This record gives sequence, C-alpha cells and structure tokens, in this order.
Amino acid sequence: MGKVQGGMKCVKYLLFVFNFIFWLVGSLVLAVGLWLRFDTDTVSLLNEEGAPDTFFIGVYILIGAGGLMMLVGFFGCCGAVRESQCLLGSFFACLLVIFGAEIAAGVFGFLNKDKIIEEVHSFYSKSATENNNGTTIASVYHKVLECCGTKDSNPTLCLDLPADTKDCTAAITEFFNNKLYVIGYVGIGIAGVMIIGMIFSMVLCCAIRNSREVI
Repeated sequence: MGKVQGGMKCVKYLLFVFNFIFWLVGSLVLAVGLWLRFDTDTVSLLNEEGAPDTFFIGVYILIGAGGLMMLVGFFGCCGAVRESQCLLGSFFACLLVIFGAEIAAGVFGFLNKDKIIEEVHSFYSKSATENNNGTTIASVYHKVLECCGTKDSNPTLCLDLPADTKDCTAAITEFFNNKLYVIGYVGIGIAGVMIIGMIFSMVLCCAIRNSREVI
C-alpha cells in the first residue's frame, strides 16, 4: 500500500490536527445549541401554550450540526491516520452536508430575526391584554426580562413598578436579538472553517490515490 510522502505527509498531519479541533468545535456548537434550547430564561418565555416556536428551529439545526460535527471529526481523524480514501471521501461528503446545515442556521438566524421577534411581541401583547392565564404569562416576561407593558397593554399590570421600568417591546427585541445573533455568527463562522477541512481532505485523498497508482 502506498503511503503519502513529503509535503502530503504534512497535509496528513494537518488534517488530523484539523479534525481534532473540528471535534472540539463540534462539542462547542452542540453546547451552544443545548444552552440556547434549555436556557432557563428562553424556556420561560417560549414554553407556554401558544408561544411561537420558530426560534427553536435554528437552535435544533445547531444541535444537529454540532452532534454530527463531533462524529465526523472522529471519523476524519481515523481517515487521515489510516490514509483511507473511503473514509476521507465520506468525511468530505459529511462536511458538505454540515456546511449546508451551518449556513442554513446562520441565514435562518439573520433573515428570520425580525419575524421571530415580531411573533414574540404579538404573543406578549396578546397575553398582557388578557386575564387569568394571559396575565400569568405576561408576569413571566416581566420577571425574566425585568420589563413591563407596552403602550397597548393593560396598564394595571405595571402599577407597582417604577416609572423608569423598561418597556417589554424593547426588552424582547434586545433579548432575542442577542440569541439570534449567536445562532447566525456560530453557523456562518463554523461553515467558513469547514471549507479548510474540505480542501485538506480532497488534497490528501488525491495524494493517496496518486501514490497508489505509482505503486
């Protein structure tokens, strides 16, 4: 069996190091996704009946991509060490799929930012103007975001609060902007890194094939 030599051997070890880092990054992406999904504040705001669930679509994409990145990083390390064209080809194909998923998560976070925030605004406003359960839901927003009311909401909800209490419309916008930017930047940032991995894997795969043809 032919082995890569010279500069291609350097590519082999670079690909191994890249895959180890890729595995660590996958762990980070998975952790960020799980944090966004199970963050106490986020769950409190979006876990009630009738709450919009669009936000969690981007989060689920991140979680899935992070888990797949960890698995692919492991097999990529094996492919680099064993100089297996099959494993390296599979690694490239999986990177391509994850690349698409990360781009989708990033684009989703940026393009749907206003839509998601508007959905949450509407959900809060509706809750704030209702009695019983609606008032309870509004109270959760007040507690988590340290805000109260909008210009159209029930004014009795905010009687005992200071006059300078933040408006919930602004508080919701700030809160979800921060979360959605995390999804967007993580998705697009990791997608850029994966381009390097795809280049390394294809270069090494071609080098292995050429070395075997020479033999």
